[in-house]
Parts: sequence; structure tokens; C-alpha cells
Amino acid sequence: MGVIGIILALGLLIFLAYRGFSVIVFAPIFALLAALLSGMALMPTYTEIFLPNLANYVKVYFPFFLLGAIFGKAMEQSGAAKSIAKAIIGKLGKERAMVAVILSAAILTYGGVSLFVVAFAVYPFAAAIFKEADIPKRLIPATIGMGAFTFTMDAIPGTPQIQNSIPMKFFNTDLYAAPVFGILGTIIVFTTGVAYLEWRKRKAQEAGEGYGQNHKNEPVIVEDTNLPNPLLSALPLVSVLVITLILQKMVFPHWDITSWVTLAPYNVAKTGVVGTMNNWALIIALVVGIILSFIINPKSIKGNLATAINAGAIGSLLAVLNTASEVGFGNVIKSLPGFKVIANHLININPNGSPLLSEAVSVNVLAGVTGSASGGMSIVLDMFGKQYLDWANRIGMSPELLHRVAAMASGGMDTLPHNGAVITLLGITGLTHKQSYRDIFAITIIKTGTCFLLILLQSVLHFV
Repeated sequence: MGVIGIILALGLLIFLAYRGFSVIVFAPIFALLAALLSGMALMPTYTEIFLPNLANYVKVYFPFFLLGAIFGKAMEQSGAAKSIAKAIIGKLGKERAMVAVILSAAILTYGGVSLFVVAFAVYPFAAAIFKEADIPKRLIPATIGMGAFTFTMDAIPGTPQIQNSIPMKFFNTDLYAAPVFGILGTIIVFTTGVAYLEWRKRKAQEAGEGYGQNHKNEPVIVEDTNLPNPLLSALPLVSVLVITLILQKMVFPHWDITSWVTLAPYNVAKTGVVGTMNNWALIIALVVGIILSFIINPKSIKGNLATAINAGAIGSLLAVLNTASEVGFGNVIKSLPGFKVIANHLININPNGSPLLSEAVSVNVLAGVTGSASGGMSIVLDMFGKQYLDWANRIGMSPELLHRVAAMASGGMDTLPHNGAVITLLGITGLTHKQSYRDIFAITIIKTGTCFLLILLQSVLHFV
């Protein structure tokens, strides 16, 4: 009955999310339904399991959501995001509209802009170039998602997105873990994803389908003559990457803080010191990126500084609460007897081989259950991270592989219909699940398949 309750709760959450209902409201409702069917008390489940885990997720990861969102709004208000997007589109032309949108989203994401904010920044230009090239608007969400939610989110080494930062504290690694594995994943996902989207575009155009009429949330495209130079616009993005690299690789490794951060009032666990400092590096880098975004085009920012900061702060709250609610849902599911049956099967996958397959399946499943890449991965690594690390040490495997596989697997089945980023993206573009989810899911399958393909290749070739 407990397992049935889990499946029923997840199915209902996916269904209502597909129908446009808020997961902030319905994640706790269906978590409590699963608890009820498992014989657990309702109110203690809500106040002692759901809410504390929601709050803990916000406590740990809110700085990344907040700073990422403000960074994105600063890039938007300064004209830097528009300048970068227009420069890419200008170079590639409308016949490469999809690649232009993918690269625009990818550059912003890899530069540290929040995934949720990238959609806001790129959508106006995506709509303009799709309309000019007469490509169906329904393909925009998958195209933006391809650039923002796949390889730049968790595969390519150095990405400052939280999906790549979470494993650091569990495996004492950094953002550049397992570069060969990550770069191969990036190449496969990018080439396969672009080929799929171009095929979908050709099929639609051959059938006589164009951009379409009477769409919702159509942006008003205004020519802006006050855009900063594209190279100058890229400076904040580059600064996030460079500062993160310098702090993680050159500064913090020589800074012995264990003697004081592990004591009161900080009480950082000794095993988490490296991951904690790596998080500090990312926070510092994002702050510098925000400051640079504000100063590269003072004419555009003048009078809009408060707007950019406030809009970023407000946007980050919705994004983090969507994800945190799904983490709360996942942690309630995790506490149920039926989940322990599922978890035991997951951890025992390939017991005589490497931990990578078990880790990838576990993260993928939980990312799907919670509708959150970061949420699902956090749950799995909280439960099994030490076991995976001990397992890797026993067989002489680098912890960097555990980091990269966990990150990439989290960006797989997380994008089921109840995923917060998917819901946000569809809302921004004025489209529905029925119109656009098929292609978002196809990109999800490509991403998931790539992770498992690389695990297979690694077992044969033993690359890191």
C-alpha cells in the first residue's frame, strides 16, 4: 500500500502540474496523501518532515537563487543579455535560429545566470528570430531548455549552476570535476539535441506550419540603440567563471580555516570544509558579476537599479519555493516505508561493479519524483553519498566521477511536468504543456540517455 501511495501521489502531482496548478500548493497536499496511505500521521508529517526540509533547502541554496536572479536582472537591465543574444544571432543568421537561441541561453547559463532568469532574458529574442524564420513558436521552450537546462547546467566542467555545486560538499570536489566525462557529455547532448530540434523544425515547415497567430505573452521587440559592446557585455559572465576558478584552485586550497569554522558558532563538519569554501567562491564570484553588470552600462542602469534588484529578489523567491516544495515532497516520500523498499533496490544495482550506475539511477528516479534536479540529487546524496564514496574508494575510483555522474543524472528525469523550471518556462512563453512538453521531454530523454551511455563507456575505457 505504501508503494502504491507513492506512485499515486507522484502521478497526481504530475497531472495537476501538467494542468497548470502550483506545486507550491499541491506538493505538500500529495506528500500528505502518500503519508496517509502509508499509515503516518498527517500534521507531524507536515510540520516535522515537509517544512523542515523545505526550510533547510532554502537555507543552503537560497544565496545561489537570489544572486543568480539578481545577476540575470542586472544583465537584462544593463542591456548586456540583449547585446550578447543579438551578437550571436547576427553572426549565425535566421537560418540558424535554433542554434542562436541555444548558444545565447548556454552562454548566460554557463556565466552563472540563474536557469529561471535565463528564460526571461532569452525569450524576447527567441520569439523575434523564430517569427522571422517562421519556425513554430511551440518549439521555443525546448530550444531555450536545450541551452539552459542540459549541458551547461551540469555537464560542462566549471558551470556555476547549483546542480554542479551540490556534489562538492559530499565528495570534496570542485566545479571542474571529471572534465573528460563532462566534455564528452556536453558534445553528445549538444549535437544530438540540435539535430533533434532541427529535424522537428523541418517536419513542421514541410507540413506548412509556421510561427502561428494569436499567441499569448508575445514580447514587444523594441530596438535599443544604447546596448553595450558585446565583448564588454560578456565581462560579467567571464568574471564569474574566472573568479570561481581562481578562488577554488589557487586561493582557498592554501587557506586553512578548519581550526575555526569547525568550532562554535559555525560548527562546519570537517568533511564539508572544502565544499563549503567552494560555495563561498561561487557566492563571491556572483557578487562581483552583479557589480560589473551594473557598471558596464550606467546610462541604462540609471533609475533602474532598485527595479533590477527587487525584481531579481522577488523572482528568486518563487523559483526557490517551487524547488524547495518539491524537496519537501521528496523528503516526505523518502521517510515512507514504501520508499525504503525502492531505495534498497536502487543502492544494490550492480553491487559488484562501480557505484556509478546505482548513483545515476537513484538520482534520476528521485529527480523525477521531486520534479527537481537539485532536490532529487540532494536527497540521494544525503542518503547514500557516504556509501557511494566508500564504494568508490574501495575500487580505486576517483570521487570526481561520482560528482559528475550525480550532476548529469540530476538533469535527466527532473523535467517531468511538475518541474518548477518547466512550469516557469511555459509561463514565460505563453505556451502550455499540451503545446510544447513533447519536445521538452525529448530533450530530457537525450540528456538521460547520454549520462548512461557515458557510464557504459567509462566502464570500458576508464577515463575521468
